[in-house]
Amino acid sequence: MPTSISDPARQRLKDRIIARSLAVGFDDIGFMGPEGMEVPAARLDEFLALGRHGDMGWLQDRSAWRGDPATLWPEARSIIMLATSFAPPVDPLQSLARTDHGAVSVYAARRDYHDVVKGRLKELAQGLLSEARQIGVEASVKVFVDTAPVMEKPLAAKAGLGWQGKHTNMVSRRHGSWTFLGAIFTTLELPTDPPSPDHCGSCSRCLDICPTGAFPAPYQLDATRCIAYLTVEHQGQIPRAFRPAIGNRIFGCDDCLAVCPWNRFAATSQDIRLQMRGDLQLAPLADLLALDDAGFRQMFAGTPVKRLGRDRFLRNVLVAVGNAGQGGRAAPVAALAASAAARVGARGGGAWLGDPGARGRGMAVGAVRRLACPAARGAGRARPQPGEADPLVLVEWRDGSGEAGRAG
Repeated sequence: MPTSISDPARQRLKDRIIARSLAVGFDDIGFMGPEGMEVPAARLDEFLALGRHGDMGWLQDRSAWRGDPATLWPEARSIIMLATSFAPPVDPLQSLARTDHGAVSVYAARRDYHDVVKGRLKELAQGLLSEARQIGVEASVKVFVDTAPVMEKPLAAKAGLGWQGKHTNMVSRRHGSWTFLGAIFTTLELPTDPPSPDHCGSCSRCLDICPTGAFPAPYQLDATRCIAYLTVEHQGQIPRAFRPAIGNRIFGCDDCLAVCPWNRFAATSQDIRLQMRGDLQLAPLADLLALDDAGFRQMFAGTPVKRLGRDRFLRNVLVAVGNAGQGGRAAPVAALAASAAARVGARGGGAWLGDPGARGRGMAVGAVRRLACPAARGAGRARPQPGEADPLVLVEWRDGSGEAGRAG
């Protein structure tokens, strides 16, 4: 079976793929070749050399594949980049004022996008193969969505879907900063699209709003300072210096995305599978503190939050609890303090009777010490129990001893 086709036939095939992409639910599509990724590859090397990837060792693993799609699959002749809008119905920054509730990032307060986007990619890839067979052409495909050594954002920019903004995320004139990306690699050689120019201009809203100063310069990110990284990817305890700035964000951060002026053109997704769930996006912190492992898994089943695990999730919730006392909300703070203090533990035969997870016990210590109310002061002045040996917990007792009973 032949593998080459004429230029007019290629264009017709491309047009049919575009039509199919819209039919399966994608909002935008672009085509590129696998070459010409030298600049993004150099930026990735610099990012890794500076240690700005933190615990994300998987970025360093097979970094050569990320910088050169042809290394990942030498037979690929074209890359089709697809975008799906996940624009929220309301401004997510409004959630930050509800300090006794936990704010979950827009992308995660819904069904896991990996499942939805990958399903669409597979359906479109099968359609591509079907279209190719109809004109007597043999082809192969591979699909990727955020789980392989593929730099989706630079590829999407090269395919004309938008550009990487000063916050390093994708920006589209049609969908703002709210797009999920996926890729189809194929052995078919298809007509390419021109890359999109940068339309950020002099705007610096995304840089200015960052609570932790995670952007050393425009178009540069230090992930180790980013709240999204700290609450999702970071494995250890959240550094004390960043905890106040986290506020009530318990999974991810939308600040730099939400202020992008191009968002005014973005339409809310109509796919019921990607509808936001209000019960996840802003749940009472007291309810979240009460979740055991089974309750956590049930509440967040099928969402990106579940992969965090209850231990790290509780770590994040307790940081938010500690911050809740800084806004003068006395009644809810007292209730949260009582819940957090219960996790600090109690004496009894030399054993630690607090939360079974070390991150939870450690963060409970920090939380009650930041809560400026009577319910917190007793626990804040307590000492580690004789049976406690975990360094994650002991460091919280040692380094936070000056915080008891005061608003940090």
